[in-house]
Amino acid sequence: MMNVLVVTAHPRPESLTGRVTQKVTEGLTHAGHGYEILDLYAENFNPLVYPADEPDYRNPDKVYSEQVMVEMERIRKHDAIIFVFPVWWHSIPAILKGYIDRVFNYGFAYGPAKLPVEKIRWIALAGEDRNAYKKRGYHLMIEHHLNIGIAGYVGVLDSEVHILYNSLSEGIADESAVKAHYEKLLSEVYSIGKEL
Repeated sequence: MMNVLVVTAHPRPESLTGRVTQKVTEGLTHAGHGYEILDLYAENFNPLVYPADEPDYRNPDKVYSEQVMVEMERIRKHDAIIFVFPVWWHSIPAILKGYIDRVFNYGFAYGPAKLPVEKIRWIALAGEDRNAYKKRGYHLMIEHHLNIGIAGYVGVLDSEVHILYNSLSEGIADESAVKAHYEKLLSEVYSIGKEL
């Protein structure tokens, strides 16, 4: 059994991102894992880095701002992190980028230490379909950035990106087909939680 931190980044809790967050926790529960949801918008997480949270490469024991220290302690209580977010401009939302900028900090997540979790899963909701991503190589760019540029840099080698394509159901005219499309996406997400 693992304790999993589910970090979600969408301004509307009733969005598809919110439904995906709930579905992945159902999978976690089915597998016997415990979880905590961190909704960055609901908690008014400030993504801006001020001097208090700038890394000090001469001091790996730096005490960061209160909000960051709270988030670091929250991570220490978990074995894995699942990020759930919409893909905006072929990247992560600003609030999630700011969370990583501030919390995955020197002395805690890199430098003389590594992020104290075993696994990271990234569940990315993409508006475009798989072919559009494949045509431009966006999926490879996103996977490399998240698995290597972030997770690998903080020492978490068990990192996987799951892109949920066509989250806007564009090009699907029939109402029953749209429903089936979303049911398929949610089933995929349930399996991600269950198989963690």
